[in-house]
Amino acid sequence: MTQIFDTLVIGAGPAGMAAAIAAAESGQRVGVVDDNPAPGGQVWRHGTPLPNAGRRWKGQFEAAPAVRLAGWRVIDCLRLAPDGGVLRAECNTPSVPAADLHFRHLILATGARERFLPFPGWTLPNVMGVGGLDAMVRGGLPIAGKRVVVAGTGPLLLAVAAHLIKRGAQVVAICEQASLAQMAPLGLALLRQPGKLRQGAAYRWATRKTPFLTHCWPLAALAEPGADDHRDPGTQPRLRTVTLHRNERQWNVACDYLACGFHLVPNTELATLLGCQMQDGFVVTDQQMRTSTPGVWCAGEPTGIGGVDASLLEGRIAGLSAAGKSEAALSLSQRRPAIQAFTQALEHACRLNPRLRDLAAEETTVCRCEDVHMGALRERSSARDARLHTRCGMGPCQGRICGAATEFLFGWLPDPARPPIFPALVSSLMEEAAAGSPAQPEIDSR
Repeated sequence: MTQIFDTLVIGAGPAGMAAAIAAAESGQRVGVVDDNPAPGGQVWRHGTPLPNAGRRWKGQFEAAPAVRLAGWRVIDCLRLAPDGGVLRAECNTPSVPAADLHFRHLILATGARERFLPFPGWTLPNVMGVGGLDAMVRGGLPIAGKRVVVAGTGPLLLAVAAHLIKRGAQVVAICEQASLAQMAPLGLALLRQPGKLRQGAAYRWATRKTPFLTHCWPLAALAEPGADDHRDPGTQPRLRTVTLHRNERQWNVACDYLACGFHLVPNTELATLLGCQMQDGFVVTDQQMRTSTPGVWCAGEPTGIGGVDASLLEGRIAGLSAAGKSEAALSLSQRRPAIQAFTQALEHACRLNPRLRDLAAEETTVCRCEDVHMGALRERSSARDARLHTRCGMGPCQGRICGAATEFLFGWLPDPARPPIFPALVSSLMEEAAAGSPAQPEIDSR
């Protein structure tokens, strides 16, 4: 299958939707690729109640004259030149053949994922990411009456805790690893963002009965057999207790779930595959969201973790710029400095405490896919060395979980991305090999 576009957008979260709307309204033939069944990304997840802004943006996106490839993901770049290129995409449905997506302009809006850090017990059942537990609850997981500890760092802690309480959960503690002094600049930045300030105040009010503990983190998740575990001898004992640490004090908290996430990591695999310049783990862009690779723009979390407002603004700038509306894009870009100030304050507030590097014991699993323990990785000198000797990062997630952890734990820089950037069907790779390097197509922009 072949699809031909003027502008191709990768990702249908807030940044991708804004980019697609702007480009389509400018007369471009637009395609949008996203591996979820519906637009909205992790922020405006399918099937959940949306805020007014989310409903407006999703309504505009649905009405925009764009081709939406839902349930698809890009696995490789077949060709890239200043005047366009070709990406190979694969559908979540194995019976659907892979597609070659031809484009003149490419906008990357690939979002971000949670960062996880290993500690004893983090692989137990009912220990999961903050966003992961939130998604499961929104998908129907019964949480009413369950005791939950929410831990890690970042604004997601309060937002998810507020939602869990609304669903009837008993959130017994919210543990933020940053100190109060470290978070102070973020508070000042919020004063210049009235909308975010109101939102944060609403979350804190919703969680007012729950202790909010700064400079606090989990040391271990502990299990002991419960009544349900005895019924099935093959069932792994579930989480029963979390050991917390704060100001040199340790204590145990009984709970049914531990939601733990240490801020967000940008999804930059495709950007690095395309040769985009990176700085401090983020894609470098100019005022119009153009990357260092000609014909490629980037918007949203891959350029800096700044939240929905930043993603919407950058997406619209990228869509206008890709459509040749440079004057309009530059006009919008004048609003970026204020948003970038908030992004920098958030990054400062979420800096990880170096003591978190000492949480994992020698026998603690770091790479869950390949069951690689901390002790085996201490002997290695780089991410590549670890892969060669332990297979760390070579499992189905392709290092998306353990890669961010080992970068923090050991300072290992990730190697350049190589195709396929997601696990792919052999049939898709065979089609790619048979196709060779396609010639530059003529693009119909009607």
